[in-house]
Amino acid sequence: MLDVVDVGKRSLATYRGIAPGEILDELHHLSEDLRGARCMHLSSTPYGGGVSEILRSLIPLYNDLGLATDWKLIHGDDTFFQVTKRIHNGLQGAPGELTESEKATYLANAQLNAHRLVTDSENYDFIFVHDPQPAVLAALSPHLDARWIWRCHIDTSHPNPSFWDFLSPYLHAYDAAIFTMREFIPPRLPIQDVRLYPPAIDPLSPKNHSLPEPLARDVLEWIGIRTHRPLVTQVSRFDRWKDPLGVIRAYQRVRPHVPDLQLALAGSLAMDDPEGWEVYEELRDATAGDSLIHILTNLVGVGNIEVNALQSVSDVVVQKSLREGFGLVVSETLWKGTPVVGGRAGGIPMQLPEGTGGVLVDTVEECAEAMLHLLRRPDEAHLLGERGHAHVREHFLMPRMLRDHLRLLKHLASVRPLPPRGIVPVSFNPAQLQKGA
Repeated sequence: MLDVVDVGKRSLATYRGIAPGEILDELHHLSEDLRGARCMHLSSTPYGGGVSEILRSLIPLYNDLGLATDWKLIHGDDTFFQVTKRIHNGLQGAPGELTESEKATYLANAQLNAHRLVTDSENYDFIFVHDPQPAVLAALSPHLDARWIWRCHIDTSHPNPSFWDFLSPYLHAYDAAIFTMREFIPPRLPIQDVRLYPPAIDPLSPKNHSLPEPLARDVLEWIGIRTHRPLVTQVSRFDRWKDPLGVIRAYQRVRPHVPDLQLALAGSLAMDDPEGWEVYEELRDATAGDSLIHILTNLVGVGNIEVNALQSVSDVVVQKSLREGFGLVVSETLWKGTPVVGGRAGGIPMQLPEGTGGVLVDTVEECAEAMLHLLRRPDEAHLLGERGHAHVREHFLMPRMLRDHLRLLKHLASVRPLPPRGIVPVSFNPAQLQKGA
């Protein structure tokens, strides 16, 4: 059996007055013909990255609309996740190639997961598969009569051919694929129905709920941040594509001009990312002896509330990615009205259009200049943050992402109609989403 992640219950009605009302209204109408359908989202880890954060908020909203939806996890040993990390990097353009042994490890684990999938998944109407780790399962489970969707969250615009040639033949079994941007669609993709849907944040999650400023400052003092001093933060996985060493170099260029400036590097160490431990040790070595640089992880109790406080209180947040699928932390930060210095990579520019949210950069030098500029001009920084908040509300909140998904499911159900099913008992009351409710 595949492990099921318990996500609790949520109500779309609680987004009224926060997310655009027209999106909430459309969700009610889209869900009418889908009520009773069974859905599954399949991923590799319940914590530690953007996919898990999205699913923890998204799955309860599916259920609230009457689609019986589960979130399940594939199994794998350390060797398997080392291989999937190499595939992840290779699909983003990293050099190298998979050995025959690594291919065998990946496929052997996939076969085991396909067997587990068959034993408990025969009645699903829709199966979303997230990212490369479980991507081959549609091809290995041909007798499951579901509509399969591959959701690729990473930048696969220029994949290493060795990795792409290995993975792509297994993708023919999908009915549809979702990418964040058109530029991310890899060459010779064997899936005909391709949708372009950016991810979204949950404004009502613990990470994004509004924190009273005194509480936010108390939280940061508790983890060693001195809130009377200026603060620059990067929140991300410990991943070389996020360029944390480049952030440190940019910070070191700014420090002589702002002598008491602090830098916080906050990240999660996830079970499907063994490379994260190596990067974490590199950061510890690179910052040893500097008491104004704070390396913070989930292993020392830094979770959603602490990240919320960091994004809320920081003077500037940096996301200097070299490759980036979307970068949820950019929208999270802008939702709190804090300006962002972002790498000109992947989905970051769509979150930081000209004059909104912050500044886009390409180099360590540009990053340092933008940080110093915003630190010296707090009024301009505040205005950028306000515009960023409005931009996120319009484009990057969870109900909009749910709407995109339901549009795709309705289309797939029109191409191949769903079998008759009894209505799933749910607490959803359509009147709650009516305009003015």
